[in-house]
Amino acid sequence: MPRRRIALFALVLALVLVPAAGSQAYVTGIGDQSVSMFSSPYFTALHVKIARLIVPYDVVNDPGNLARAKAWLDAAKAQNIEPLVAFYHSELTPDRIPSRDEFREDARKFMQMFPDVKDYQPWNEANRGNVNSGQARFHSPTAQQSATFYDAMQGLCSDCKVVGLDVLDSQNIGATLRYISQFKRAVKHVPQIWGLHNYTDTNRRSGATRKIAKVVSGQIWLTETGGIVKFGKSFPNKHHSGERRAAKAISYMFKLARSNHEVTRLYIFQWTGSTADVRFDAGLMNKGGSKPRAGYFVVRKHLTGH
Repeated sequence: MPRRRIALFALVLALVLVPAAGSQAYVTGIGDQSVSMFSSPYFTALHVKIARLIVPYDVVNDPGNLARAKAWLDAAKAQNIEPLVAFYHSELTPDRIPSRDEFREDARKFMQMFPDVKDYQPWNEANRGNVNSGQARFHSPTAQQSATFYDAMQGLCSDCKVVGLDVLDSQNIGATLRYISQFKRAVKHVPQIWGLHNYTDTNRRSGATRKIAKVVSGQIWLTETGGIVKFGKSFPNKHHSGERRAAKAISYMFKLARSNHEVTRLYIFQWTGSTADVRFDAGLMNKGGSKPRAGYFVVRKHLTGH
């Protein structure tokens, strides 16, 4: 082949293989606590390969929660879905934060019990009570404690991915940024993956995703995000208006993920909707999971093209 043709061929190949500026590939999954999600034909139609489960950090000492977690993980495994397990406050002693050694020992036992699980988060929405007034403190370790939990998980599983910090963006973005800064100063192992719940940006277009991306390095997993159907008085769902509003937010959620190149995973929360009397509802389905809401069809279109 003449040199000129070889050079032309190489140029064309480079243009094909190098993604255009601003393009982004990320994997989309679902977060939900209900094992019934996996048996829904609406769920299987999405062909998702990742899903997220939240469990108490000491779930190994809680037979009821442990049985539910095992059923969920077994169902995910049966469909070849990669689980992300997020630890959270204890339901046995919800008013206290564990010590480093307590947390590490319970996490170790869980990892040994479920060796197929390779993706973890030390603490779900770690900064919740630090950015939202009125939230119980037991939901919210300090940034220093969050750093301790992340460091404690190092070495427990050589081939696991551990998310360094999982934070809520919130309307008080300054408080979130301060929490991240405090965590970075305290942590011994620099995280390569950061978790973000960008509900505020997705539903209010606050710009928080980009602000947080600027202060962390590495991948960002949107470990909880989605269109809010109902949230107190701020997001009512009268005559299904919240469901339509949530569908628009979900469209913007995907746009946010595409426009932030750090985002490599996105977990939509949640699958199962609730009744009108709950404070928070972001379900893609109605209560009981029998009927899809408007947001489901936005997700299906994005994932399957129809």
